[in-house]
Amino acid sequence: MENNKGKVFFVGAGPGDPELITVKGLKCIQSSDVIVYDRLANPELLNMARKDAEFIYCGKQPNHHSIQQEQINEIIALKALEGKIVTRLKGGDPCVFGRVGEEAEKLVEHGVAFEIVPGITAGIAAPAYAGIPVTHRKVASTFAMVTGHLCQDDTMSPDKWKALATGIDTIAFYMGMGNISYLCNQLIHYGRNPETPVAVVSWGTTEDQRTLISSLNKLEKTLQEQNMPNPAIILVGDVVHLRERLSWFAENSRD
Repeated sequence: MENNKGKVFFVGAGPGDPELITVKGLKCIQSSDVIVYDRLANPELLNMARKDAEFIYCGKQPNHHSIQQEQINEIIALKALEGKIVTRLKGGDPCVFGRVGEEAEKLVEHGVAFEIVPGITAGIAAPAYAGIPVTHRKVASTFAMVTGHLCQDDTMSPDKWKALATGIDTIAFYMGMGNISYLCNQLIHYGRNPETPVAVVSWGTTEDQRTLISSLNKLEKTLQEQNMPNPAIILVGDVVHLRERLSWFAENSRD
């Protein structure tokens, strides 16, 4: 029997600037029958698709999902089972808090072929555009990317918090703007210096980028005085000091 199943490409759209997508990622967009895209994929990338391509929006905002994850999984699988080539376009890198595992598992259940096309993740790119490398030979040799959806009833153990607070030089929190107080207090409680510098980079790599510099013990108050819209990366570590010398990208900064 002829196999008429299509194929799915999980493509990282990059951190915001459409020029930061990979060559392979762009080729996937240009050749697909269906583009299933999320809120953080730059709309300019959709202009690169075929004129007859079908577009399906499945974006999520804090506390509001236009479509549930289970439905997204099914849509991707069903479109491929119709024999179509599907690009699942995700902001940043699909494997960094992008739920690609859940979506790919659904394809495995249906016997649908897929590929993962990595993208540049915001936790590295946004600080870079703010003049802050996440590692530096003399400053930081360890780096962690952490979801900011850590709340008081989270299962993250005290041992993990202590390891994060005292064993990692640079920490990038994703999706953490609604949990600033808790995140900062936890790091301080488990041994991080309260005066550790913190950078908040909003809309990194785009023309709307803004960077705010503070410290763990002052960040909550600083953010009350200055609005920093989502999406934003919260970067904790001494590498933040490097911005004073390495800032290069023109932005509407309010340090």
